[in-house]
Amino acid sequence: MSAPCEPRATAPASAPPSLPPLPPEPSATATAPAARRPALDWRIRFAGLSLIWGFSFLLIKVGTEGYAPFQVTFGRLLAGTAVLVAAMAMRRERLPRSARTWGHLTVAALLLNALPFSLFSYAELTIPSTLAGICNATSPLWGMALSVVALSEDRPTRRRVGGLGVGFLGVLTVLGAWQGFSGLDLPGTAMALLASFCYPVGWIYVRRTLAGTGSSTLALTGSQLCLATVQLAVVTPLFTSAPTSFPLLPTLSVLALGALGTGLAVLLQYGLVQEVGPTTAQMVTYFIPVIATAAGVALLGEQLSWNTPVGALVVLVGAALTQSRPRRAATTPTPAPAPAPEGSPPAAPAPGSSPVEAAGRGPRPPQP
Repeated sequence: MSAPCEPRATAPASAPPSLPPLPPEPSATATAPAARRPALDWRIRFAGLSLIWGFSFLLIKVGTEGYAPFQVTFGRLLAGTAVLVAAMAMRRERLPRSARTWGHLTVAALLLNALPFSLFSYAELTIPSTLAGICNATSPLWGMALSVVALSEDRPTRRRVGGLGVGFLGVLTVLGAWQGFSGLDLPGTAMALLASFCYPVGWIYVRRTLAGTGSSTLALTGSQLCLATVQLAVVTPLFTSAPTSFPLLPTLSVLALGALGTGLAVLLQYGLVQEVGPTTAQMVTYFIPVIATAAGVALLGEQLSWNTPVGALVVLVGAALTQSRPRRAATTPTPAPAPAPEGSPPAAPAPGSSPVEAAGRGPRPPQP
């Protein structure tokens, strides 16, 4: 899901619940035929993607009411992989052939799918889906903090460092730090924050290892999800027993979480990036915590104190500041190569959660 962009990209704005970041397609030539215009206007697909990722935390919550957390994660990965495998078959995509690429994809699958998805599922056993959605929005803050250490070529500006401080002030507001975190489930909250931390770690790893593989976005993403599904297939039986029943609502929630949030959402995000560019497409990540909060309160009856929406707003302001770029000073025009498509996006998800933002091209989808 990505046209070539500026080579120095930082982690995208938050990561939603369910996707691996998508890598760039092999470089396209200027003479390539124009893609056929999609049937649905991009604004409708943008709104649909926002709703899918925003509702992911509610679906996780409902899924854990009938299944163990590892089972929820395995189910969503299995359903999501099925959607992408079907898309790959229709487009006759070829799987990566390099053993080295498969090795790096295995690590990326753990960091961007298997581990954060499982952590969110365990977290929502004890914390509301609204809080999980807001914790997910901290991904760009973690990414900004890590970029100072891991991505030396991406020098932070004062505004971005200030955004980091503002964002973490918002986190403390959401958690009610002045009350000593009273009434807060610390283990569950810590797992949700750790899940959001996994995304920028995975993006940095992908950026350093999977650039220039020559495989398509869809092939890399489908392969990554496949590997994550295998990982959960191995782990799940070790910690849970086979379900004795299949309650309707939790089952439908897990299937929707996978097929829509981990499968269809990848294809929607890929199409948006191609049509309107990564900067516009990644804006979907700022709607995720808003929709997650509204869904949790309206449909699950979760309680909402004043500090939750206020803190969430501060987190989003901080996240936006960490993704800001300084304006280029005007200079005398000089002959130069044709400009790249719309600039590289801000960090995730995310979700979804691209294997190769590594090349600095195209956004990493939000990943809840």
